[in-house]
Amino acid sequence: MADKIRVTVWNEYRHEKTDQAVAEVYPEGIHGQIASFLGAEADIVTRTATLDEPEHGLTQEVLDNTDVLIWWGHMAHHEVQDEIVDRVQRRVLNGMGLIVLHSGHLSKIFRRMMGTFCTLKWREAGERERLWVTDPSHPIAAGLGEFFEIPHVEMYGEFFDIPTPDATVFTSWFQGGEVFRSGVAYHRGKGKVFYFRPGHETFPIFFQAEVQHVIKNAVRWAAPVNGPYNDLGRAPNYKANETFEVTD
Repeated sequence: MADKIRVTVWNEYRHEKTDQAVAEVYPEGIHGQIASFLGAEADIVTRTATLDEPEHGLTQEVLDNTDVLIWWGHMAHHEVQDEIVDRVQRRVLNGMGLIVLHSGHLSKIFRRMMGTFCTLKWREAGERERLWVTDPSHPIAAGLGEFFEIPHVEMYGEFFDIPTPDATVFTSWFQGGEVFRSGVAYHRGKGKVFYFRPGHETFPIFFQAEVQHVIKNAVRWAAPVNGPYNDLGRAPNYKANETFEVTD
């Protein structure tokens, strides 16, 4: 990994172009807002990529120079090319971090990494969400109180069809009575994956300090660590470390 954590923020960038209400909340795009507050950190450098760029902005060169990929998608999951999904998956398995936000739960890459449908209940009513820290020892929860609230959100409710997480960092409660595993962490190969629920496009959620704090923590947690096994896709015939004889 480089001296600074190299983050690529990927966004469909469709809502902001077609829905004036979304454009007013995120005039620089959701990707632009996330890249802006992350890029203000001394140990993070950012770039952005969007769906309509060649190769969705995720060329092999871009991914090879990305330590953590942040993914926001909603209305065009089906347009993401399978070749690009394969490319991203391979990088994650070999150490790149992946942070999937909000409606990215139905993205091809998140479903690929989970191996499940990743479906859930939802309701768009602008209700309040309270996110409880349910793994206070996890690095992603560092610097937070017992809970924080977001005043207006789209509800996501259980059952959330995901594998049992390595850690459930946050669990949400909504005014309508539902609960949801809203911050879940996984290890996949050498890589780390974090799903974080908040982030509906019509609300200024990515401007909220606590949400930004969680994403910053998640970037630092998901960043690769130096270590062996640079390509887990290889299965080499391995020469013995010690001399030995096989006897009857």
